[in-house]
Amino acid sequence: MGAYFTHFLVSLSAVFFVVDPVGVVPIFLAITAGDSEMKMRRTALRACIVAGGLLCFFAVFGGVIFQVFGVSLAAFRVAGGILLLITALDMLRARPSETRTTPSEEQEGVAKEDVALVPLAMPLLAGPGAIASAMVLMSKGESPAMGLPVLAAIVLTFVASYFILRASHLVQRVLKQSGVAILERVMGLILAAIAVQFMADGAKDLLAR
Repeated sequence: MGAYFTHFLVSLSAVFFVVDPVGVVPIFLAITAGDSEMKMRRTALRACIVAGGLLCFFAVFGGVIFQVFGVSLAAFRVAGGILLLITALDMLRARPSETRTTPSEEQEGVAKEDVALVPLAMPLLAGPGAIASAMVLMSKGESPAMGLPVLAAIVLTFVASYFILRASHLVQRVLKQSGVAILERVMGLILAAIAVQFMADGAKDLLAR
């Protein structure tokens, strides 16, 4: 039972920090500016359901993708770790990561009428880093049952993300820009450590071949 709980805590930390719903709040407010409160809630709900579904899909079927493209798990761990490290470094500098979205994509999102799927669900919430994290975490389990903590972590992350986005005006008021920046840096530091661990595990497996 202890192994499951430990894997759940590691998974929850990795998924929540890379999804980073607090960091998405300013962008969410920008792309939903002028919308009614009810429409903002619906947008947040749809985005979190779609993004959570995407991560669960890649977590469950990641092994099949490895086989189809002939990619070893060790190589994917290293690649996923590098991608997470880039995201973490951007978070440490408190700036939006271009592995998730670019300024031009954000501007396009502002002009769109329905932003729940693109860019909010993908790539802001379920970006490449989040997908890579879900796949690597699922593969770290020694048995199929060890995937359950990962799926639980994904579900919990997007439940929390929905409530954070739903209360985005309050979050922005309470934390202000400086508070969001401090939180981003703390989460970035933890995410960087997780990224290095991913790369170390992958490199060890590659060298053992």
